[in-house]
Order: sequence, then C-alpha cells, then structure tokens
Amino acid sequence: MNKQRILFVLFFGFTLHTLFAQGEFPTKKPLKIEAAKPLEPLGNPNSSPVLNIPPMKLDDPNLDMNQPNPIKMLPDEELVQAGTGMKIDPRIGPGERLGGSGQFFPDQYLGDIKSNGSFIGIVCRDHEFVDGDRVKIYLNDQVVEPNLLLTGAFKGINVDLQPGFNRLDFEALNHGSSAPNTAQVDVYDEKGQLLYSNKWLLSSGSKATLIVTKE
Repeated sequence: MNKQRILFVLFFGFTLHTLFAQGEFPTKKPLKIEAAKPLEPLGNPNSSPVLNIPPMKLDDPNLDMNQPNPIKMLPDEELVQAGTGMKIDPRIGPGERLGGSGQFFPDQYLGDIKSNGSFIGIVCRDHEFVDGDRVKIYLNDQVVEPNLLLTGAFKGINVDLQPGFNRLDFEALNHGSSAPNTAQVDVYDEKGQLLYSNKWLLSSGSKATLIVTKE
C-alpha cells in the first residue's frame, strides 16, 4: 500500500513539473474597465423658440374707496360690442342715389286702365331681390296704405272706385338694402279677373302712378 502511494505522489509531482515547465497553466490578467462617456443631449437647448404666454392674472383692482373702479358687466378684453365697424348711410328721402353710382330713378307713369266694377284689388310684391322695400299707396291723394312691406309673395288692398278718373300713386319709402325699390303690381276687378300687371324701379321718394277710369 505504501508503495502505491509513493508512486502516485511521484507521478503527480512529475505532471505538475511538466505543466509548469511548458507554461500551460492559465495566467491571471487584470480586468481594465474604462470610464463611461457622458451622454450628450440632442439639439441645442439654447436655440429653441421662446413661448410668449400672456399672463393669466389681470391688473389688481383699485382698492382706493375714494377712486373706485367703474362697474362693468362684461370684461373689455373678451367681447366686442354689437355693431362695431358697421357703416350707416345717412342719405334718405327724395334724391337718394343708387348705391353711389349716380343713377337715379324718378317718378314713373304706369299707364291707364278701365274698370266698370265698384272696386279693384291691388297687390304688390318684390319681384327681384327681397331686401326690405316698402311703399305707401295713395288713391286720389288720400293715403289708403301707409306702409306696405314688399316680400316675395303678393300683398295688397281693395280700393273703392269713384266715377271717372281714379289716380293711384305708389311712393317708394326706401330702397331696402339694395337700390332701387323694385316691385310688380297687379290689378284685379271685383270678379277676380286680372286687369293689369306692370313693374316699377324707383328711388326713395319717387312715385309710380296708375290711372284707373271707371265708366
């Protein structure tokens, strides 16, 4: 038994000697760790645009009771009063011009008709752009309709006829939002038959005249 141990020790020693001699045992190498590079931000933070944000706080109120602030129901900085910037043309009545173009529409004679009935029906409408045209109707210089608003539908009145000549005048009270005052006028007899139809173009204050003869 001792002899085998001696042989093992000799063999193991010889092997270690051979390995050291040939340099096959690994050698230790120090591990070198380099310092991490600092991260650089992308872009230039000093070149970004500056946001001009308005202050959310308004001016402090005046706390001096000797000079109180005027009471306002609505803040000036939020709403604009209705009608701001609107221009009103002060020209009204006779001699009013057409939209500044210099064109004027004077009195107009519509002609004459005959009727044997006791009355006639007169209806008018704005046959062009409905813009608020209004007229006043006279019969023999007496007002029978003081203010008739012309719309897209026919509206009118019945008037009694006197024997002989009956003069009907249609006076333009305005020309609405678009000059001139425009209308179609139809006349019916007492049986509902159409006797007459015509149109007028008038400036404010001008009149269209129709003669009705009752025989």
